[in-house]
Amino acid sequence: MRILLMLAIAAAALGQQVVAPTPEPVGSPRGQNLDGYNVVNSFETGWRFRTVDGNLGKYRSDVNYGNGVRLLGSSLSVNSREGKGRYFDEILLNTLGLGNDPYQSATFRVQKNGLYRYDLLWRLNEYYNPGLSIAGGQHLMDTRRRLQDHDLTLFPQSRIKFRFGYSRDNQTGPALSTVQLFDGRGDEFPVFMDVRRNRNEFRLGADLELAGWKLSLLRAWDNFREDTPYFTDPPAPLTGNNPGDQTQLNRFHRAEPYHGNTPLWRVNLQREGKSWAANGRFTYAGGRRNFVLDETAVGQDRFGAARNRQIVVTGSARRPAATGDLLLSFFPTNRITATNNTSFYNTRIDGDSTYLEFDNAAAAASFFSFRFLGMRAITNSSELHYRAADWIGVRGGYQFSTRRVRSIENTGIPGLPADGISHEQDNNLHAGILGVRMRPFKPLTVNLDAEIGRADRPFFPIAERNYHLLGARVDYRTRNARFSAGYRQRYNTNTVSLSAHSYKGRDYHANAWWAPKGWAALDVSYSKLHVDTVSGIAFFARGRLVEGQNSVYVSNIHAVNLGAHFTLGRAALFAGYSLTEDTGGKGSVQVFDPGAVLSGVPQAFPLAFQTPLARVSVRLNSKLRWNAGWQFYRYREDFPIAGASQNYRAHTGYSSVLWSF
Repeated sequence: MRILLMLAIAAAALGQQVVAPTPEPVGSPRGQNLDGYNVVNSFETGWRFRTVDGNLGKYRSDVNYGNGVRLLGSSLSVNSREGKGRYFDEILLNTLGLGNDPYQSATFRVQKNGLYRYDLLWRLNEYYNPGLSIAGGQHLMDTRRRLQDHDLTLFPQSRIKFRFGYSRDNQTGPALSTVQLFDGRGDEFPVFMDVRRNRNEFRLGADLELAGWKLSLLRAWDNFREDTPYFTDPPAPLTGNNPGDQTQLNRFHRAEPYHGNTPLWRVNLQREGKSWAANGRFTYAGGRRNFVLDETAVGQDRFGAARNRQIVVTGSARRPAATGDLLLSFFPTNRITATNNTSFYNTRIDGDSTYLEFDNAAAAASFFSFRFLGMRAITNSSELHYRAADWIGVRGGYQFSTRRVRSIENTGIPGLPADGISHEQDNNLHAGILGVRMRPFKPLTVNLDAEIGRADRPFFPIAERNYHLLGARVDYRTRNARFSAGYRQRYNTNTVSLSAHSYKGRDYHANAWWAPKGWAALDVSYSKLHVDTVSGIAFFARGRLVEGQNSVYVSNIHAVNLGAHFTLGRAALFAGYSLTEDTGGKGSVQVFDPGAVLSGVPQAFPLAFQTPLARVSVRLNSKLRWNAGWQFYRYREDFPIAGASQNYRAHTGYSSVLWSF
């Protein structure tokens, strides 16, 4: 739960507005005319700076902006004035952070009306993660990921279109991980990784419009390669992290190339009539994967005995997956809408996967074989919307879904017939929904929703079993003001053969926007997410398995966002503030100790992330602006983790010139 919490807070924090690039306009909004084309452009170049106090690694994993010159942003559009350009009618180019920013992107489009359209999306992400401090600094990733998408459409405005595409995703860089050897007492050793992951996809498709029907067909081929090695060969033996034992690692090497191809189909068929509409989608991916793992570990166990272990895992699996969706809508009158949606999902892993382990010192071997895993799900839902009057409407619906999970395992020894062990489980879910939408007068809208569901045999402890959902939302809109507020509640209880789970979540939010004058605008929002869960846990502590305990977790996440924009003559000012904080819960234990057994005592991990910012932009002339900004980041954890702190404070800022020519 702590990892999920930190990811949620990081996502919320990084989703806030950053101080650069500057969104203020520059140049004439109508652009300039040149040889039959209209050109609108802007470029912002400048210098970023930063100072960091505290945990630099955590700052880099959250923000990662550094010092240096970069092209903060640019925008270019070239459009044919008559729509009859010789080679092209439109060119669009937008960039973000080119040069030194850790997150860079560029989009490009060129098209000729009636003939072609080409789209390019390029991204670069520099991902740095020093790992949770509970790993003792032995987990690290510092990789660079490059992504690109190319799409070419022939005859884009005609009833028959042809589409071609290519995508590439490449990740490279160093990393540090750990392995556990040679027994179950938790001795961990660092190993190096040379991350090498690559994915390529080729696409070919067509769109057809005929007699009111729209058909879209796509054929694609996806290729994935994973060639990351793990290794360590220290000059002296590495000792384990459990005091009192003699575990050592002399040499470790693991190679696990994972290659595969996935040819796939995507089909979409739709039709809209006066009293009905239909939309059907189908996808099929026939994945094939070949993999092998070869691992060698040499050292000694906790009693000082020599260990020489080899593990070989091989397999060649088929992974076909098919999905389908059919939505039917009916409009018998202008006050009634009825919909029915049927979806299915079917996937399986079918092939031979063999695990073979040799203990050369003890002259022993272990063998395990896997044969089949399949999952199939079918869902059908129906809804009826009735607008009783111009100001009120109601809706009701019913959903049924069924899922089956099957697996087959093989046990035995190589060369001899194996015994198959088959498992199968079905789960059926029934759910009903009810909603009301009211508009008592024009600026005000009120929505009320409710859903209740019951499942008989959920597969996972956290899956939906006995749950209900309640929600309400109010919106008030005028010409220069908007206000909205809402509440959402979700409760779920579940018990499976291995564990029990209870979840309670409540979400409150409110947002207000006000622009009293043309030169001023204010925006403020607040949200709160309350979560408390009780789940059964089993874990290893000090070399033994602990069972029959409960993990009680409490979280109260508050998020506040403030923004104010003012235009004063030639200057535009913006100030903002964002805070995301988990305050934990009353009576909770604000400590993390993997060796402690906490039964029935709430645990919480309070932390906070806040970032105020300010920006000024001064118009020097009709085509030139000078900009400067400052943004402060602060991350704070109010619970100890192995005596390490990930807290930091960082000042970032920039000065730039935004110009048009």
